Amino acid sequence: MFFHKKELIEKEVKIDEPNPRFAQLLLEQFGGATGELSAALQYWVQSFHTEDAGIRDMLQDIATEEFSHLEMIGKLIEVHTSNVDQTDAFKSTLFAVRGKGPHFLDSQGSAWTATYLNEGGSMVRDLRANIAAEAGARTTYESLIQLAPDQGTKETLVHLLTREISHTKMFMKALDSMDKLTEPFFGNIQPDSTVDIYYNLSTNGKDERGPWNSDENFRYIADPMKEKV
Repeated sequence: MFFHKKELIEKEVKIDEPNPRFAQLLLEQFGGATGELSAALQYWVQSFHTEDAGIRDMLQDIATEEFSHLEMIGKLIEVHTSNVDQTDAFKSTLFAVRGKGPHFLDSQGSAWTATYLNEGGSMVRDLRANIAAEAGARTTYESLIQLAPDQGTKETLVHLLTREISHTKMFMKALDSMDKLTEPFFGNIQPDSTVDIYYNLSTNGKDERGPWNSDENFRYIADPMKEKV
């Protein structure tokens, strides 16, 4: 059951003056791949993949918060396109044809699609996909904040970016509770004997070594053409 309360969660949206060109960029977080609709639907459907009541609650709580963030982005787009429909700035944007306010498009005019959602198969996989999704959203928000035309818009976007960081931490803690935060193996099929092999397939210049190919963690095959496993 859902109820809509006619006020925004945590933060009121205020801007100095409308900027429809920036509103078009904001569509990225409304109907784009890294947007709030994608996140809300992804986490919501994932909640039905687990029998763990706590993780299910977390996913549904975060999904519901993402819907509230979608409302905040929608409100930002609405106020940035209000009372400017006769201006050149408005006429040069997607809103000239679509009308003011948010639409399920990204900033280039491509329609939102369910192919943006990454879910299914395993809760470990889902939670790791969510961490990647939050990283994508944070990157988009960082770009939008740098381009924000006024302080009020910037403060709203900083708040939304901050909550992406909070959600990332929650997903990481959920994985940690399953002992899967740093464990690459999940599922039921046992890997074969190559699971601890690192193949050196970059042969130009100096071969770099690090934790990702150290002798402590992997069997390092320096020359796969000569060294048969």
